[in-house]
Amino acid sequence: MCLQCLKKKSTLFWEMCCDLKRRFLLLYATQKGQAKAIAEEICQQAGAHGLEADMYCISETDKYNLETEKDPVVIVISTTGTGDPPDTARKFVKKIQDKTLPPDHFAHLQYGLLGLGDSEYTFFCNGGKTVDRRLQELGAQHFYDTGLADDCVGLELVVDPWIDGLWLALKEVFLLQKEKEGMSSDAVSRSPSASLHVGHELNLSSEVQNLKLEDERVKSSDVLTQKPADIHHVASTRDTEPSLVHSVPPVSQSALNIPALPPAYIEVQFENTHGEDPRLSSLISEGKIFEVPVTKAVQLTRGDAIKTALLLELDIADTVFAYQPGDAFCVICPNNISEVEELLQILGLSNKGEYFVCVNVKQGTKKKGATRPQHIPERSTLKFILTWCLEIRAIPKKAFLRALVECTSDVGEKRRLQELCSRQGASDYTCFIRDSNVCLLDLLHAFPSCKPSLNLLIEHLPKLQARSYSVSSSNLYQPGKLCFVFNIVEFPACPTRPVSRKGVCTGWLAELVAPLLHPSKNTLDTKEGSYTTEKISIFARPNNTFHLPADPSVPFMMVGPGTGISPFIGFLQHRQKLREEHTDWEFGETWLFFGCRHRDRDYLFKDELRCFLENGTLTHLQVCFSRDSSTAEVAPPKYVQDVIRLHAKEVARVLLKERGYFYVCGDKKHMADGVSDAVVDILSMEMEVDKLEAMKILAMLREEKRYLQDVWS
Repeated sequence: MCLQCLKKKSTLFWEMCCDLKRRFLLLYATQKGQAKAIAEEICQQAGAHGLEADMYCISETDKYNLETEKDPVVIVISTTGTGDPPDTARKFVKKIQDKTLPPDHFAHLQYGLLGLGDSEYTFFCNGGKTVDRRLQELGAQHFYDTGLADDCVGLELVVDPWIDGLWLALKEVFLLQKEKEGMSSDAVSRSPSASLHVGHELNLSSEVQNLKLEDERVKSSDVLTQKPADIHHVASTRDTEPSLVHSVPPVSQSALNIPALPPAYIEVQFENTHGEDPRLSSLISEGKIFEVPVTKAVQLTRGDAIKTALLLELDIADTVFAYQPGDAFCVICPNNISEVEELLQILGLSNKGEYFVCVNVKQGTKKKGATRPQHIPERSTLKFILTWCLEIRAIPKKAFLRALVECTSDVGEKRRLQELCSRQGASDYTCFIRDSNVCLLDLLHAFPSCKPSLNLLIEHLPKLQARSYSVSSSNLYQPGKLCFVFNIVEFPACPTRPVSRKGVCTGWLAELVAPLLHPSKNTLDTKEGSYTTEKISIFARPNNTFHLPADPSVPFMMVGPGTGISPFIGFLQHRQKLREEHTDWEFGETWLFFGCRHRDRDYLFKDELRCFLENGTLTHLQVCFSRDSSTAEVAPPKYVQDVIRLHAKEVARVLLKERGYFYVCGDKKHMADGVSDAVVDILSMEMEVDKLEAMKILAMLREEKRYLQDVWS
């Protein structure tokens, strides 16, 4: 069908809807800002479609009422932890899960839900699924199919088409509402042909989106109307492979559908005055902040190990910080100071780093409900904002790329940024931005004519998140101490990032404790080994389930290769102390499956594990080494999942006959999935059932909180 015909039909449909009520309720529940950003995109696009969105955080229950809501509701909700709803949705979820609510409680409600998650984790999109399932149980009806977006492959792969289809679905709801109210006799015929027309429009919507190249979004840039031959790309025309700065056909020759330009809503004012920056505690809403000294640092791996693992000990004796083995806690960390200085230089603000900045909402902004981001102080130094408030390493979203287009003067660079944020350039965005972990600094180096303003960074860079770590100690065994273990994360240089980098938090911690690791290198005029005790700010992040069995006589198995062993050291310390204090108690057997690359390079806690074995705290220790060569006739197992298979009968006995617990901690993609597959195979074999039935049994063990995971991607 030609473009003119599609436009004509689309116009007719708009005319049918022109007199309808066009307001809908838009709710979001976010943990790190993703769901809110997507909701804002929906809210912004709504105006272009003649609709109005009333947008609220789902926790703002004083501003909306689902019990009386008559208009359609759109919900965008993320998932946190291993499948929990975000903190902002906990009260809402608790409220709708009230068992006394009747099955028709929300019978009047029509809604569409977009869930965000990561398939690297077992309970994918469980936050959204939980709300969706409960709303259905209470009688609510879908007006639009639920979307489940996967951050593992790229949220935009589901989010973008879901939003595209939302508008027609909403307009159909309004059309049907008007028909029911008996107000549509002049606008829409009730004949079957009219219904067919509406259905036909639904089928045509994707064609309209693909062919409509002259809408408001496209008109915002002159570059899009140029022929590809007129555009001078940064890279040589001899390049036949796409890169961050260079595209190839068909992208380089396509007319582009790009996102709408996000309206500016922040203004900043510099003050050359003195004062004090806010306390870090003012930036955190998750709980009480404790500033504690680092009293010990140990490198657990040999110098030639592929990864460097450190153990840090914190002194919490003078605080009320409480934890159990298996809990996690968060470290408040800064951005790398060299990167902050580099960013200031590129922005032309090097001489204003110590200036105070007042951040306010821009008067007359077109952004609906605009507020100053909660993680940005109303008044602080510029350096403080870039160091402690903004995640300058964040992978730029497409909306940010779209905004950067307007700050770029070179025509070729401008075009490439447009391609990277367009639908046509979706695969390039995934490959050269998302999968390459490109950050703002990388973009500014790759596109040197791009000169964004400070307010643009504040509008688009997310909050610098505190980093979570598993506790590796027991307060019963080491009163007043808290230990944790981590690998120093390394990002090697690559074509899209010419310099190597360390992880934001692990790199900072490693630098912070260097004097403890290498005291002799610490100075000239002081005594060898002396140092200033460094302090870090932490807050609790309790784990509600990843704890030792309440009954000490229950057996349990632990799987923790690499730094995944961390919480299990706390488990074993706690168990040893209980055995010492309660000699009359019965204690169940304990198993640990540990793996690493080399026995002599990265076998973490080797001596401690031997002691646990010798004193009976640990009953069985099974280890494997994936990179060590072997002269044995039968090669030893390389990975923990292989070792687990060798102990199939014991695993089945502990889990099924003795109703024991099974804990897994470590890498999700390369280990935890393999372990769960091994357990499924063991259950299938030992119970003589098919794989599907074995998977159901494992799901039951998860439900009973006897198969527990603390994993990361």
